[in-house]
Amino acid sequence: MSSASFPMSRKRLSALTVSKRWKKVSHQLHTRKLLFEKRKRISDFALAVGMLGIIIMIIENELASAGVYTKSSLYSFSLKAVISFTTMILLVSVMIYHSFEVQIFLIQNCVNDWRIAMTWQRIIQMSFELLICAIHPIPGEPYFFWKTNHTIDVTLGLPMLFRFYLIGRAMHLHKYSTIHISSIVFSLVLFLIVGCDDNKLFTDTTSRSIGAFNNIAFDTRFIFKTLMAIYPGTVLLVVVGSLWIVASWTMRQCERYYDEEYNNLLNTMWLIMITFLTIGYGDMFPKTYCGRSISVATGFMGAGCTALLVAVILKKMELTQAEKRVHDLMRDTQFTKELKNAAANVLRESWLIYKYTKLVKRVNPGRVRNHQRKFLQAIHSMQNAKMKHRNLMDDLHVRNNPYNNMDDQNAANKITSEIYTRQNILEERLSSLENKLVVLQETLATLPEEISRHLTMTQLNNSSRNPGHTLFS
Repeated sequence: MSSASFPMSRKRLSALTVSKRWKKVSHQLHTRKLLFEKRKRISDFALAVGMLGIIIMIIENELASAGVYTKSSLYSFSLKAVISFTTMILLVSVMIYHSFEVQIFLIQNCVNDWRIAMTWQRIIQMSFELLICAIHPIPGEPYFFWKTNHTIDVTLGLPMLFRFYLIGRAMHLHKYSTIHISSIVFSLVLFLIVGCDDNKLFTDTTSRSIGAFNNIAFDTRFIFKTLMAIYPGTVLLVVVGSLWIVASWTMRQCERYYDEEYNNLLNTMWLIMITFLTIGYGDMFPKTYCGRSISVATGFMGAGCTALLVAVILKKMELTQAEKRVHDLMRDTQFTKELKNAAANVLRESWLIYKYTKLVKRVNPGRVRNHQRKFLQAIHSMQNAKMKHRNLMDDLHVRNNPYNNMDDQNAANKITSEIYTRQNILEERLSSLENKLVVLQETLATLPEEISRHLTMTQLNNSSRNPGHTLFS
């Protein structure tokens, strides 16, 4: 084999290596895309199964409370068996969802061992999620004593409402490419909040790419904060309405076995509303520990929503930048007019004082005192107008100054300190470079002498080695 064949074989080998790498990367991207699609579908399926279990639980409780059948009847047992079956399917779906999450983590981080992805945060999250989804009314008619005889269906049925967290998961996983049950729920939620024109704000690929470049996760928390910033009133209305309805129904389930007055949903809605608004007329009050717990939670929710409402109102009443500029221009014009009028009054009263003291035959002291009083008032008004105009200019200067914020000042000080440090380092390097240049210059200056000395020594050595040749020459 000739030597020219070696470069060709190396090129072919490098080409094969690059081709294998590209195939591996394309395979990983394709696998990740499939896992994303499977994760979305299993999330949709889990949401549908979870909502089905909640609906059947509500229907079973309402039919039993209305006296259509008893808790010991076959109908109640059958509905609870269906709830148990949907719960088992939901648990399996949640486990499959987290398995897809682990596979996506392995592909994105180029890891082969799945145990690396099982951090204690992920384990706690999975355990807590499985615990929430596992709670459901069991078939049968068990009772327990809690201020009065309660069916255990209330204790096991109300925590099923925590399954609504699956809607939040669908809000940042679902896209409008296919039609599922979760797409209907997700569309209704976003339609109530942002309207039909902005539904693709959080599911657009461009938006998610921008978030990925800025290391921002499009999770439920980010979506809620963004919607609260863009549509605060609508989001607050939807949240308060949902909490009102859910709390009213849960209060009814807790208190209906103790007092028949709570069988009417409107009465519990009235109780929740006066508790939410921290009014408390005292005409109705909960008598069970379950109802009292819900009342305490409602009071805390009312205080939080009231604070949010005040913040929303203040934000709505705040002037925009354009409105602030117009308002500042109006105030500037007003203060300028007041200053001019005050200066004109000072000149007028000065002229009148001079007129009634110097240009008249008989001085009227009362009239002179009156104009002197007006003269002092005009001076005071002019000073106030100047002060108002000066305060306005100071406010505009502070507002337009880019370093009026403490954070901006700290950032500017940090940048200045860093520039100063780098300047000192640069000066040290320049001084070191100058010293090296001086040493190099001195070395170059002594170089001719060293060369001549070296040549002389070489000639002497040659002459000592060949004395006959030197005499002949």
